[in-house]
Amino acid sequence: MGNPLKEVELGGAKDPGAKPLSTAGESAEVPLLSESSQNDALDDTPETNGVDKTPQTPPSNVESKSLSDDLKQSEEKLDPNFDSLAKIADGGDDQAPLLSQQFRSDEARGTPPPSNGTAASESVHYAPELLKEMEVKYAAYVRHDVYGNWGMRDISLLEKLQLAVALVTLCPIRIFLLFGMLVLFYVICKVCTLRVTATSSDEGQESYAHMTGVRRMIIVRSGRFLARAMLFAFGFYYIPVTNRTSAEAQRLHLGLGDSDESKEGEDKRVESACPGAVVSNHVSYLDILYHMSASFPSFVAKRSVAKLPLVGLISKCLGCVYVQREYKSSDHKGVSGVVTERLQAAHSDPKAPGLLLFPEGTTTNGGFLLPFKTGAFLAHTPVQPVILKYPFNRFSPAWDTISGVRHVILLLCQYVNHLEVVRLPVYRPTEKECADPKLYANNVRTLMAAEGNLTMADIGLYEKRIFHNALLGKPAPVAPAPNGNESK
Repeated sequence: MGNPLKEVELGGAKDPGAKPLSTAGESAEVPLLSESSQNDALDDTPETNGVDKTPQTPPSNVESKSLSDDLKQSEEKLDPNFDSLAKIADGGDDQAPLLSQQFRSDEARGTPPPSNGTAASESVHYAPELLKEMEVKYAAYVRHDVYGNWGMRDISLLEKLQLAVALVTLCPIRIFLLFGMLVLFYVICKVCTLRVTATSSDEGQESYAHMTGVRRMIIVRSGRFLARAMLFAFGFYYIPVTNRTSAEAQRLHLGLGDSDESKEGEDKRVESACPGAVVSNHVSYLDILYHMSASFPSFVAKRSVAKLPLVGLISKCLGCVYVQREYKSSDHKGVSGVVTERLQAAHSDPKAPGLLLFPEGTTTNGGFLLPFKTGAFLAHTPVQPVILKYPFNRFSPAWDTISGVRHVILLLCQYVNHLEVVRLPVYRPTEKECADPKLYANNVRTLMAAEGNLTMADIGLYEKRIFHNALLGKPAPVAPAPNGNESK
């Protein structure tokens, strides 16, 4: 306990002169010009300047003007950004020699970057130096396993043989077991919800979490057992759990010590030790399986999850809160109200289903902790911080910079996977934290980073999309709205 925090400076820790990393509300400068366009722009040839400087008999004024116009028109047909390129070639842009002023202004307004008249899916050239710089800035999303980013790194012959053997032997067995357990839990949920009407609200929330008695007990116990069995099928045979019991430790980490405020409010907070939510760092979709096996909480999911085969009914039995993640919809306030009500209900009633929240809003490679959103802290209820870590030798279970299908296949082909859990004491907010949810969220984040030896990085989902697009050779994503409200 008490490991010093490691803050990531937003320009790279090793280069003090590097530019700071842009936040979710700022524009990120990435090149949109193809390699050939850059070479044409930076090559100070007679054709670039539109004038033929070869020593010869000077043509008449009419012929010279016609020749210059023809050359310029031909250049503009090849590259619509001819004017911007000419400025770059002449040294007119000192801040970003690979970016036109038009792109930076469009990005600042949140409009899509220019695509030179091509389809959005067409590849874009990114300089290797820029990609290396991005790996420093966006280190929270870089994969450090054998397979590398997107699982496309060249691997050794031995690794290929191990992967081939597991693909034809271990992988089919695990798929069969996982699908069988999923169907079994669906059948249990289907039977237990017969002749039971799901609760619904104006926000489109449907849930069977209100059930009590034997039916609820069967769903919870079978769900916890099957969730742990599914982790076993994934190769997580043993999961060590460390329970931190010293409530005073969190105060020491935050520098509060034995303040009078902490002593006076301690007795009042002890009376309400039941947490309203489990707050966890987010590394993989496997996080949900672990939390289901540990406490079977509800969680926040996309609205489309409720309509999925098998999983849809299971999520309703869990009591999930459904939201629209791609944009801030008109029911955002209603969803926030549902989350707050659920947190307060779980805090006041031990029998009410708890809520699992990932305040980072997206996944990382497991070594970093992103800024927390305040949704889990608006209800002013205590929270249960939980830290998940996935040690690895060959393949990292973290779902960061890799496609879902490739991640599942490589995970199933790994013979043994590892997961370590650290459960911190229930964090009870002070009066100042109740009055300032952002302070509450930052203090919990600081505590989790110290206890889990995680690096705090001030980047978010938008920077993750920038990094992914750069690795895939795609144009930069559209900048988020100025209000910065962006969910996973």
